[in-house]
Amino acid sequence: YSRKQKHSLESGLDFIEFLGDRVSGISKKELKDIYNSEFRGREGIKDPNFYKVLLALVKFNKAQIRQGQSVSTSFPVPYISQCYDGMSLGMFCSHSWKMENQNRELCCYFCSFACTVTNGGGPGPLSHRIWALALRRQSGDSSIQAMFFKSSVVQFHGGKVQFAVDRLREPFVVRFHIVNKGTDNIHLTYYTALHRIRCFTLEDKRRVTRASPLFLCPGESYEVEVKYILNHYGYFPATMYFEFCPDLPGSVPFCIVREIEAAAQTPLAVELGPVAPYKPFRVAAYKPVDTIIVDGVPPDRTNPMLNALFTSALTSRGLLSCPLKMKNYSHRFHLLLHLEEIQMEVDIRKYDLLNQTMTQDQGNRKLLKLRVPGVAENRPSVLRGDCLRVSKSEDTVQPITVYTGYVHRVELDSVKLGFSKKLLQIFISNMKFNVEFTLNRYPLKLQHRAVDLAVKHQLEEVLFPSGASISTSLCRMFNRQLENNPEQHAAVQRIVAGSSKPAPHLVFGPPGTGKTITVVEAINQVSKADPSAHILACAPSNSACDLLCERLQVNMDSHQIYRVYANSRDPNSVPKSLLVNSFVPPQKEVTMKYKVVVTTMVTAGRLVSGGIPVGHFSHVFVDEGGQAVEPECVIAIAGLLDAEKGQLVLAGDPKQLGPILRSPFAIEHGLGLSLLERLMRHNSLYQKNTDGHFDTRFVTKLLRNYRSHSAILKIPNELFYENELQVFADQWERETYCNWEYLPKKGFPVIFHGVMGKDEREANSPSFFNVSEIEVLIDYLTKLMETQGKKGLPKLSATDIGIIAPYRKQVEKIQKALRFVPALSRWSDLKELKVGSVEEFQGQERKIIMVSTVRSSINYVKMDRDFNIGFLSNEKRFNVALTRARSLLIVVGNPVILKKDPTWEKFISYCVKEKGYTGFDFSDVEEEDDIVSRLATLKINMDSECPVPEESAIQQFVDPGWKNEH
Repeated sequence: YSRKQKHSLESGLDFIEFLGDRVSGISKKELKDIYNSEFRGREGIKDPNFYKVLLALVKFNKAQIRQGQSVSTSFPVPYISQCYDGMSLGMFCSHSWKMENQNRELCCYFCSFACTVTNGGGPGPLSHRIWALALRRQSGDSSIQAMFFKSSVVQFHGGKVQFAVDRLREPFVVRFHIVNKGTDNIHLTYYTALHRIRCFTLEDKRRVTRASPLFLCPGESYEVEVKYILNHYGYFPATMYFEFCPDLPGSVPFCIVREIEAAAQTPLAVELGPVAPYKPFRVAAYKPVDTIIVDGVPPDRTNPMLNALFTSALTSRGLLSCPLKMKNYSHRFHLLLHLEEIQMEVDIRKYDLLNQTMTQDQGNRKLLKLRVPGVAENRPSVLRGDCLRVSKSEDTVQPITVYTGYVHRVELDSVKLGFSKKLLQIFISNMKFNVEFTLNRYPLKLQHRAVDLAVKHQLEEVLFPSGASISTSLCRMFNRQLENNPEQHAAVQRIVAGSSKPAPHLVFGPPGTGKTITVVEAINQVSKADPSAHILACAPSNSACDLLCERLQVNMDSHQIYRVYANSRDPNSVPKSLLVNSFVPPQKEVTMKYKVVVTTMVTAGRLVSGGIPVGHFSHVFVDEGGQAVEPECVIAIAGLLDAEKGQLVLAGDPKQLGPILRSPFAIEHGLGLSLLERLMRHNSLYQKNTDGHFDTRFVTKLLRNYRSHSAILKIPNELFYENELQVFADQWERETYCNWEYLPKKGFPVIFHGVMGKDEREANSPSFFNVSEIEVLIDYLTKLMETQGKKGLPKLSATDIGIIAPYRKQVEKIQKALRFVPALSRWSDLKELKVGSVEEFQGQERKIIMVSTVRSSINYVKMDRDFNIGFLSNEKRFNVALTRARSLLIVVGNPVILKKDPTWEKFISYCVKEKGYTGFDFSDVEEEDDIVSRLATLKINMDSECPVPEESAIQQFVDPGWKNEH
């Protein structure tokens, strides 16, 4: 059928689901009124008109128009249970396929539902839902009522038999009752179960097979039993397949399918279940609205903003197909930054609020206070000086007056806004507003300017280096421990000597190898060796800059160090030792007298705007350089560093996560590649030579790991660091949990706990959660609490533990579980137990790390790969997650799904080999290829699509905090 007919049918099926209990016996006029007034056009969706939808439903046997103009749905959509012929459960069709034409379209023998065979001729993935649609034989043909069960505790929903048990290892029986309610004889020729984990047995008295079918006369019935015994908590699905053949000449077999969902769960799982069925959020169509903008009152500023910033127009798409070089440097990055900004504008709209009230601030009646849930987590990021736009909810006549409010103060869950007098004069209590969040373009403007300045100041030998030749000299370390580390010592010597000039020197620092300590020592040594040197030290985040500054103060006079903060930084979040004068920028001449200036990359742009001349800084150090996009890194270089005389030092790890980006186009064309990673990947100076070593003039790889137990480090070391990392962590610290009683194997502090969970979503959130995995995590947390301080184990604080999950919804559910379990309240600092995404844990470490992988359905694996979410097919996310732990690593996940990724397959096999695996036995799990072959034999095939809204994938599933490091 045509695309328009398909669209009308899809809208009709959505409408039936929307109707709910009103679905049958309603008049056509009433149905039309509901469609037009309640359903059509909701959320900005453009649906077909009512008669096109009704025509499609009737044509495809999904509805009937009866006498009296009442409409009844003949074929309810999945998830809606309907009654037919007085039965508590109607007859459902899994589709018995017949080839309809040479275009490989299959048509159901009974209900005419059509689909197309996959390219390989076989079925699609097993976990694609086998649709269960109500079957009614037309023209008075005989019918078979099949598959209803005799059990009061089993539920039927959406074509599935569902049951749950709260105690393990107790038998449970589901009976399928087959009744021939037609007028013709029929044969039950075959039945089987499609499954991954066999935790059941199938029994019937006659032992039906194709060689020994069962003959059923009209009115006769037969039972098949499925006997379950669940040994582990989790979710164990199976699909029952029943094959029949009418006892008539020329009859073709048909099948009926029932899905079974068996679950073993605790009360916690019930508490954490979906709050509402998942209904995909449909992004409203954009509708231009005439507005009148009324500007508000911005806060006082202690420094002038940029007077002029360069802008760039979008260039042709062909620009992206060329490799990056100095000739196209600025134009290419202008385009990529614009693409990223477009996606950011879309993503920020997720946080818009409707029908919100504001209150007058008690301390300043000129300010209005607005509650913004999530602002404390930077979801969204709102900083002092940002602006929000509000309009009265009741204002619907165009042009709509929009009031711009400037943020004067950000509190825990609210912001204080300065509006114009025009709004304050009409403001009354309980007045409702629609709120629109806006993007702070300041960092983007600085990046645009930086790439232009890079060209202007001819930084080609810094950004695209070709060689260098300078000898080195020895120097005595301030931090004497570095003298015992040959790689750290060599890195400092090379940096002080400037051996790479004018090319950058890279400090390649794998997890726990002390790259920040190396950077600090190099800054100290440069300052000592060259009294005329001026150093700019940068990092992407304020926390990383604060750490640099605090460590520099150990061996350097604090009056020689100046820590520059953006106006938007909350002074309460700044370490007391760094508060002096940091928020009051001195004159240019005063700034230039400091030996070391420490700032974020973005705020370094203020130095350019303030007139600091090119070449004033002899050295620019960038810590965590792999976490910033190249234009952001260049902010600290272009307009400040002399291309020939200056020395750039980049420290980071290209094997860990890079910057968080949202635009798939910007990512595809290289914006997600940091300057550090680009040099190591594409410049021969920073690659290993023929003897397998780096040229130490340009790059130093740190090899001694001071963080983790060897068992924790082994797989990341082999996969990402060529097995060169050496274990130098404190022995007592790293072996603290080697004799923990709950380890599957003593002396091996790594656990992979296999769980057959279920990917779930709720309400209109596309993000996934897995309750079964949370149950296991909470069980381990409880065991850790009960055993702390006993049998040689140390006392634990909640700050010693971190829990990592790839999806925002799983993070939220784990946080809810922590509050739900009374036993965990014994930790007085439970709120300090960090639960977050991998991105939130980069650069951090904990004594104990737990990882929930979430993914348990092959149906969504392709989604993860396509949109670079979750753990599958993302080696950097895997690497960061598994290298945060010092003493104990616990990973919870579905090994059947994870083993499809070669990185995870190696880790799981390692855990099995070392006897660190526990959980369900997956050694006899039926492989996907085997299941697909069985499906092909049974001639079952359905495909499904996973529509992705306009929001970026990382916004939908991970919802990372918005960057606010100015």
